[in-house]
Amino acid sequence: MSVSILIITHSTIGRALLDAVISVMEQCPLHTQLLPVALDGDPDSLQREAQNLIDSLDQGDGVLVITDMYGSTPSNIACRLSNDSVKVVTGINLPMLVRIMNYPQLELKQLVEKAVSAGREGVIHCKGYEQ
Repeated sequence: MSVSILIITHSTIGRALLDAVISVMEQCPLHTQLLPVALDGDPDSLQREAQNLIDSLDQGDGVLVITDMYGSTPSNIACRLSNDSVKVVTGINLPMLVRIMNYPQLELKQLVEKAVSAGREGVIHCKGYEQ
């Protein structure tokens, strides 16, 4: 068994990032589901859907929920679901998702640490070339 992933993002952000990871890695090594949140989506209905997805994803090792922007509807939904076996990380980006998928053997707590470090380390100011 391993940790499962639930990606909750605005619109199709999560789908695009997951598709990019699968393209690079040629697979998705962790059981992963997506919950896209439309701008006019009903938060209560989305909350129930997220809980149902977590219930189906959790195989005993926990679920890592990744969202896009802290304070937004996707992260608010996710944060309400957080407990000992469900951890939430916001600020999803491609480096974060790639790193998570490269460590499918890690436990939930360690996977959270990998996600956060990759998210931070994946943001770099590129100064360009000077002549």
